[in-house]
Amino acid sequence: MKALLVIDMLNDFVERGGALDCGDRAREIVPFIRRQIEEFHREKQLVVFVCDSHRPDDPEFQLFPRHSIKGTEGARIIPALPVGEKDMVIEKTRYSAFYSTDLDKTLRKHRVDVVHVVGVCTSICVMDSVGDLRDRDYPVIVFRDGVADFDEEAHRFSLRRMEKIYGAKIV
Repeated sequence: MKALLVIDMLNDFVERGGALDCGDRAREIVPFIRRQIEEFHREKQLVVFVCDSHRPDDPEFQLFPRHSIKGTEGARIIPALPVGEKDMVIEKTRYSAFYSTDLDKTLRKHRVDVVHVVGVCTSICVMDSVGDLRDRDYPVIVFRDGVADFDEEAHRFSLRRMEKIYGAKIV
């Protein structure tokens, strides 16, 4: 089985004026991500929405503006993406989708043998999650048209690093 990780496609990251608005590029990738989700649904493959979900006093706010506070509108998946009834939603409090979550257990339970990745921010949560996927020996495919960052230079570097260092296939 394959899985699609949809990372942090939340109002605070994607919607104009969100607390950590990743800019127009984040909004431009939404149709591509929607098509990927729909394809995974048609193929009855696993879709996992990985979502920042912070406490109001989260230590991450020493580095970044307050964002994706649990229970707020900013922490919700953007309405343009279809969340199926069988899709998983995993809340995270750090950059990696694996830190203090059940993601690895979920992937193993579903016998996932390859993980496809889309979302934001390429240089932070996407890259850290891809590194942790590779540390767990999952083959990874990152969709170039499905990732974005508020820093274009960091975005390009991260794609190269995920390919050259982590061995992810960038398509």
